[in-house]
Amino acid sequence: MENKIQLFENKKIRSAWDEEREEWLFSVVDTVGVLTDSPDPNNYWKVLKSRLLKEGNRSVTNCNQLKLRSPKDGKRYRTDVANMEQLLRIIQVIPSPKAEPFKMWLAQVGNERIEETIDPELTIERALATYLRKGYSREWINQRLQAIQVRKELTDEWQDRGIQQGIEYALLTDEITKAWSGMSTRQYKKLKGLKKENLRDNMSTAEIILNMLAEVSTTEISKAVRPTSFEESRQVAKSGGEVAGNARRDMEQRTGRSVITSQNAVRLNSVVTELIEKVADDTSQNEKE
Repeated sequence: MENKIQLFENKKIRSAWDEEREEWLFSVVDTVGVLTDSPDPNNYWKVLKSRLLKEGNRSVTNCNQLKLRSPKDGKRYRTDVANMEQLLRIIQVIPSPKAEPFKMWLAQVGNERIEETIDPELTIERALATYLRKGYSREWINQRLQAIQVRKELTDEWQDRGIQQGIEYALLTDEITKAWSGMSTRQYKKLKGLKKENLRDNMSTAEIILNMLAEVSTTEISKAVRPTSFEESRQVAKSGGEVAGNARRDMEQRTGRSVITSQNAVRLNSVVTELIEKVADDTSQNEKE
């Protein structure tokens, strides 16, 4: 468990990264203290927690406890922690002006999801806008949106074969990733320095294309073989990944360099930005000369 300190309005919120579940856990007391400015956040949370428990609020009953270091004496004490979903649910019931922006944002997100259910095309438009805001190139975005469609076709095929969404999808995805990249999904994310971030959002164009090839191959093989059990689907996933794995090794042999990169989206975008700035500087210099 990796412990960190997050800052909100220059106030500290203790947090920890759960490697197994791949999610951040945040100190509820620290969050309550930041949002309420209460002189005694521990008592505030105690009273609020008691009320929520009586109301049957699952966000409270599902809260875990971790030993976090106290800012007062440096010792570790058992502290209520919540993941992002639980924390947002708790924020909803805190009557505080500082909590209002979060509540408004949650209402906006909920409204957008309802709109996307009515008009699914909005999902694609919003995804495009989000990637542009993050600094991705339009060429990369086109590949990423195609990858989303490829993934959807694969999960539709898994659904038709009786694969359970959730853990079984994750296990088959891991099988595909290992077969084409030589690493598990977790190892791949670790190589890129990722935690909660989406692995595909941090792939280069070559990595995305090979991942797409692996998933397309898995879909087509599954349609041809028509597996009837999870184990058979696992073998299909491995076969589909191997198609892209062979392509990766052939590409690496011909180029003399690895397709797999440790670069994540931040570093990839930085490289592109630096390249553009260098070209602009060179152009400006040539014009002066």
